[in-house]
Amino acid sequence: MSTNELEDPFHILTPARRAIVLQTLTQTLGNGSRGITKTEGVCGGEACIAGTRISVWLLVESHRQGVREAQMLNDYPFISAADLVNAWAYSEAYPEEIEAAIRQNEAV
Repeated sequence: MSTNELEDPFHILTPARRAIVLQTLTQTLGNGSRGITKTEGVCGGEACIAGTRISVWLLVESHRQGVREAQMLNDYPFISAADLVNAWAYSEAYPEEIEAAIRQNEAV
C-alpha cells in the first residue's frame, strides 16, 4: 500500500480516531512509545505519557512557550519522540480537555 493510499482514509477520521491510530502505530513499531493514559491519583487523573507523571497539557503549554521538541526530549530523557507524537495527537483529539487543564494550572 502506498503512502497516498493511506493518507485519504486517515484524513477523513475524526481527531480522536486519528489519535488512536497514531498511538497504535507507534506502539506497533516498537519505537519506545508507551501511549497516553489517565490514572486516578496520578497528576489528578489528567492525560499523561504512560508510566510517567508528564501531563499532555504540560507538554502542549511548553511547546506554545517556544520549547522545542529536542529540548523536551533532553529535559525528559525517559520519553521518546513517539511519546511526543502521541501527546500532540491526543491534544488535537481532545483540545477542550487540554485547554481546561492549562487554564486550571494558570489559575493556581
